[in-house]
Amino acid sequence: MSIAISPESASEASNAANQNEQTNLAGMGAILHDNGVAFRVWAPHADRVSVIGDFNDWSGDRHPLQNEGNGYWYGNVEGAEAGQGYKFQITNGDQTFDRIDPYAREVTNSVGKGVIHDSAYDWEGDDFQMPNHNEIVIYEMHIGTFHRSDEDQPGSFDDTIKRLPHLKQLGVNVLQIMPVAEFAGDLSWGYNPAHIFAVESAYGGPLALKDFVKQAHAHGFAVVMDVVYNHFGPSDLDLWRFDGWSENDKGGIYFYNDHRSSTPWGETRPDYGRGEVRQFIYDNAKMWLEDYHVDGLRYDMTAYIRTISGIGDDDISDGWGLMQWINRDLAHQFPNCLLVAEDLQKNNWLTKPHDHGGAGFSTQWDAAFVHPIREAVQQIDDAHRDMWAVRDALCHRYNDDAMQRVIYSESHDEVANGKSRVPSEIDQENPESAHAQKRSVLAAALALTAPGIPMLFQGQELLEDDWFDDTDPIDWDRADQFKGIKQLFRDLIRLRLNREGTTRGLLGQHIHVHHVNDGDKVIAFVRSGHEDPEGDVVVLANFANRSWDDYEIGFPAAGHWKLRFNSDWKGYSEAFADKDVDDVVAEETHRDGLPATAKLSFGPYAVLVFSKP
Repeated sequence: MSIAISPESASEASNAANQNEQTNLAGMGAILHDNGVAFRVWAPHADRVSVIGDFNDWSGDRHPLQNEGNGYWYGNVEGAEAGQGYKFQITNGDQTFDRIDPYAREVTNSVGKGVIHDSAYDWEGDDFQMPNHNEIVIYEMHIGTFHRSDEDQPGSFDDTIKRLPHLKQLGVNVLQIMPVAEFAGDLSWGYNPAHIFAVESAYGGPLALKDFVKQAHAHGFAVVMDVVYNHFGPSDLDLWRFDGWSENDKGGIYFYNDHRSSTPWGETRPDYGRGEVRQFIYDNAKMWLEDYHVDGLRYDMTAYIRTISGIGDDDISDGWGLMQWINRDLAHQFPNCLLVAEDLQKNNWLTKPHDHGGAGFSTQWDAAFVHPIREAVQQIDDAHRDMWAVRDALCHRYNDDAMQRVIYSESHDEVANGKSRVPSEIDQENPESAHAQKRSVLAAALALTAPGIPMLFQGQELLEDDWFDDTDPIDWDRADQFKGIKQLFRDLIRLRLNREGTTRGLLGQHIHVHHVNDGDKVIAFVRSGHEDPEGDVVVLANFANRSWDDYEIGFPAAGHWKLRFNSDWKGYSEAFADKDVDDVVAEETHRDGLPATAKLSFGPYAVLVFSKP
């Protein structure tokens, strides 16, 4: 596609120039057409700009660009074609330097050259539709480590495609991909983007990403792309002082040149108040959905887009307005796309509609869930587990909408940066011990049964231990070693998505935590939809290392309740107690504020799920 320059940018000057130069094409970067390639770049402080590349022996004299006004430079190169390398040569006073096109869709590497890219692709009628937001389970994954066919090279999109059957069997239906915009080097988490329009060359580049998305859709997966707009780089960054201008020893036209530039990742916060930079980020966000058919975006650390410090009231109103603009237009053009904020400040305004002053995100990562739940399962002593904190984590929501939060016990942030996978946090010496297995499963089971959008992190279903590292791929031998744990996750996901038609309540908004026993460390809750008592689901979680034979809790109705899940089953792990548990019959006796009572048996650290037959 060609990216139109919106009125919010400084493109009025370009439009005026087009009255005199009717052949100028719309768009930024390299614009393919029948007779060659047109080029446009924004360099307002340049005295001269040329395009250099394979088509002119990299000569700065052959194809100078014309100043269109307001800092835009444009030119046409007849005979240039897709696949050829190119750069912009920029002169500012006595400085002349070569820059990779900020809008380059393909690069040879982060410090190489741009490649003229033909974005045409045969999607073969791809018309995948994102499921309703209460019917999804997210799987966060990192392309470089998810699967490596060559242990000496990072994983690629093609490698990941080979493992889609594993994910299909697991039952997740949304793949959230850690950033794949071109970054410095070949090994990275992806949160250091050097060229936000180019797809990481070590992963296979833009065509390989399109193949991946098409195959993911064919397997029934939506794809959500992680994007980084709170900072760029900081290394391998041709945007830095792009046209030679800067102030206060800062970054130039793409960045704030005052105190607002500072982020934890360098002095590289984009200037959200400058129209051309706003357009640059807007165009990028739209590109992922239009050109790559992804089904949503996850914005990295929005707190550093909307504030300077990430935690204070030092607001950046232009950053807030930019998110509103992007989210409003994406939601209008791509209804039901999933727009996820990682903010972690428990801010309701992120997920309020833009027309009510909110940022317009669909949902946000919920720190109010992950931190109390991990704290509860990682405590060494049962006595220190706080059931009231667990209750609050289960019930938290934004704007009275449970689906406005993403809930999880592991994410790339929670299993690195000084923290480990939950099994390793529980038992560093033996993360495969019975306690490590049972309590890590306990945390995951709550994420999959509480109201919200549940998310797993790659390898969680294989009981991955230690911490996440971009040099350490998933050990796929664990798929056999822990096939029972994988089956446990598969069973939980099927219940969460009501695949058997027996657990409708898990799709609902409502939770009633009716039983909190902080002394014995047992909690129970009812999950339901609107006015749907026949779909009620009862969940019990034991946070103690002891079994029970006749533990009483309230039930929402008398009669037969069928056991749908018991995490303590030995079929999931030989380390589990396999306490004898069965269906129950609730009697018409009030308990816990509910009209019926049943006696349950359950094992240490067990999670039980019941519903009506």
